[in-house]
Amino acid sequence: MKIGFIGLGNMGGHMARNLASAGHEVVGFDVAGVEIDGVQKAGSSAGAAQGAEVVITMLPNGEILRSVAAEIIPILQPGACFIDCSTVDVESARAVASDWPLSVDAPVSGGIGGADAGTLTFMAGGPEEAFAIAAPLFDIMGQKSVHCGESGAGQAAKICNNMILGATMIVTCEAFALADKLGLDRQKMFDVVSTSSGYSWSMNAYCPAPGIGPESPADNNYQPGFAAELMLKDLRLAQQAAKAVGAATPLGEHAALEYAKFVENEDGQGKDFSAMLPRFSKMGQA
Repeated sequence: MKIGFIGLGNMGGHMARNLASAGHEVVGFDVAGVEIDGVQKAGSSAGAAQGAEVVITMLPNGEILRSVAAEIIPILQPGACFIDCSTVDVESARAVASDWPLSVDAPVSGGIGGADAGTLTFMAGGPEEAFAIAAPLFDIMGQKSVHCGESGAGQAAKICNNMILGATMIVTCEAFALADKLGLDRQKMFDVVSTSSGYSWSMNAYCPAPGIGPESPADNNYQPGFAAELMLKDLRLAQQAAKAVGAATPLGEHAALEYAKFVENEDGQGKDFSAMLPRFSKMGQA
């Protein structure tokens, strides 16, 4: 299958490489001019999309997605499938889908490590016909894909998931900082919480305390697997969506405010989102 891939950054580059390694003809474009093993380099978004049976995008935000879509949709061949794996606002996802019937919004979970290993989870919205085209490619790039509903449903699932993730990571870091001040050993706390009602993905699979639990970015000086600024972006998208539909999300709103302070006013830029732990450890000290 001929695949155009637009956006070859930290996530997209690995995803495109995995598709090429699986035997697909992949033509890629990125504004940074990066080159990916096995991926043919195009000179523009339109060049990557020209003649493609499937076009995949992995882009920073909804505004850029709309711009790229406006460039490539007029040249897509009949029957081509447009798969957007960016995390953007629901309105942008639905706007793109309204311009091309075989569109899938399919944001991902799993971070850079999951993109590299081909173990991402895809949350997909769009018509059944389009999802049927996309699903075999999701199987190459990831370990699971869920068809969440009509256009925009993939983005809705992603922002709801990451609102939970952002809030649970904050309280997990708060709990470790509190345990430290109470004289409770971190390993003992993990042993209790990870097998008790405080169990969560943030604790068990992505523990923010170095040397505790499975290896995580905390063991690499909080170099990002999922950057704090990306978590802030997703939490703000969740708040944007909540306001649009009149949903009450007080903890989600508070999580967005905490990550905004961390990223914009402190030293969180460029660190993993679990680096909230050293932040809270410093707070309250005399």
